[in-house]
Amino acid sequence: MEDNDRYRAPALDKGLDILELLAEHPDGLTRAEIVKALGRGPSEIYRMLERLVARQYVIRSAGGDRHALSLKLFAMAHRHPPVNRLVTQALPVMDLYARQAEQSCHLGMYDRGNVLIVAQVPGPSAWGLSIRLGARVGLLDTGSGHVLLACQADEQREQMLAQHIAVEGEVPMPEEELAQTLASIRELGYKQRESLQSFGVVDISCPILDPHGHAMAVLTSPYIRRIDRHAGPSLDEARERLIEAARSLSLDQGTEAA
Repeated sequence: MEDNDRYRAPALDKGLDILELLAEHPDGLTRAEIVKALGRGPSEIYRMLERLVARQYVIRSAGGDRHALSLKLFAMAHRHPPVNRLVTQALPVMDLYARQAEQSCHLGMYDRGNVLIVAQVPGPSAWGLSIRLGARVGLLDTGSGHVLLACQADEQREQMLAQHIAVEGEVPMPEEELAQTLASIRELGYKQRESLQSFGVVDISCPILDPHGHAMAVLTSPYIRRIDRHAGPSLDEARERLIEAARSLSLDQGTEAA
């Protein structure tokens, strides 16, 4: 008996067969197509598909007739240890930005429909705004979410939007306005706008790009302007420093979009 057959787990094998098959078909497959491709019984494929959908490894189309991979496996693959490596590399850069711009900043990554804050550095002064490490923020109403959506291939963006579940307090955005916002980010290479969560805050968000020019993370600074006698860096100065910080962490060093 070969080692590959010594410790068989038929149910696990069926699940992995389905995942591997769907990985080769980005547009998804119907249940009948999956049954035919794998040569298994309809009932066992049905049960396995239902579990994979329930565990969010597979998403079902709105009509319920097609199944495709979700981004959960992608998120898991980029959580540990790649995420740890990214955070380790990003923290010194973020700390330098915080000291130079006198503002806080945080690092976000896409995770199951929204943005997960994986690193955070407070500003050096007594005043500032910080996002809690481990917090989940909205995909559709934050600079972080918009930048992550904008800097993706069309297919991946559609999957991210399909997985999205509104967080508490999320401000909805019409589809046409979202499309215009994402196009603007792709043109500028960053996002800057007044926060939809807090008064007096201007969010600046810049993508950290992978070798293909897609955003693997986003660096965001919630800029707060001091109105006392302290003359800190301006919004424009902070934005340029954040762009430089994100560019230094990007793997696609040849791109102009940072």
